[in-house]
Amino acid sequence: MPSALSLVADIGGTNTRVALASGKVVDAGSVRRYANRDAPDLAHVLHRYLADTGTDHGQITGVCVAAAGPVHDGVADLTNLPWRVERAMLAQVLSAEKVAVLNDLQAQGHAIGHLSPEMISPVLSQPEASGQAAKLVVGVGTGFNAAPIYDTTLGRFVPPSECGHISLPLCGPEGAALSAHLRDAHGFAAVEEALSGRGIEAIHVFLHNQRMSAADIMSALEDGNSQAEATARLFVRILGTVVGDLALVHLPFGGIFLVGGVSRAFAPYLERFGFAEAMHAKGRFGPFLKQFGVAVVSDDYAALTGCASHLTHL
Repeated sequence: MPSALSLVADIGGTNTRVALASGKVVDAGSVRRYANRDAPDLAHVLHRYLADTGTDHGQITGVCVAAAGPVHDGVADLTNLPWRVERAMLAQVLSAEKVAVLNDLQAQGHAIGHLSPEMISPVLSQPEASGQAAKLVVGVGTGFNAAPIYDTTLGRFVPPSECGHISLPLCGPEGAALSAHLRDAHGFAAVEEALSGRGIEAIHVFLHNQRMSAADIMSALEDGNSQAEATARLFVRILGTVVGDLALVHLPFGGIFLVGGVSRAFAPYLERFGFAEAMHAKGRFGPFLKQFGVAVVSDDYAALTGCASHLTHL
């Protein structure tokens, strides 16, 4: 790779991925994953990455970090991790000319259009749309969030969002009872409390009064366990309802992209458990929603590509 490099990082609730990039291209061989529990802050992770890869920080001309939490004026407070990431800190650690801090869904949004086609798996077919049609990226993993994508004559704009913390829709009598259950447990029934890794576990407790890890529930689902199927069915129905709500807010005629580990895990079950039916259950606007295609992104490093792409426009 050329001597001038960018460093890109994606901080999730559990792990941080770090890589080097040249322009919009991430060097796949440079990607390292670090467990957040092993580090007191991001600066520690970045110093370790430079040491592990033998990278001279003097080569780094740009740095962009995607953080799973709200970002304001170059400062990110992680939602599910007691870290604060500041643009000034990144500039100091790496002495880079270009420095940016994005919400993780903003980074995912900047990646759309720069990923290999084999990393995009259609769920609902995408009608023809103009190149400047809005898109929507929806992330389901340790947490939940979504962000619209606007391609304008001045470049791509992906505004930040924290919609994982809006009110969970009631989704019929069963969904209303789940909302009450989550409200009793947390004081407020947010979307993220149902649509996330821990959300799978919460739905399972609600339905079956049985505590299991999300991984064990998904394993039982693969084995055809009826309780796991009931949990997955309710999860998928809620996901379809929320995605339909967000589609009506943002009108993403350019497509909806589901990202994150939980989205990938549920991809084989979306059709079977009624994702499309739940998404389109909007009364007289049901047929209108069929104009929005849906796909699952399987690239686990998409946020890194988004960070690299964003840096090229600074």
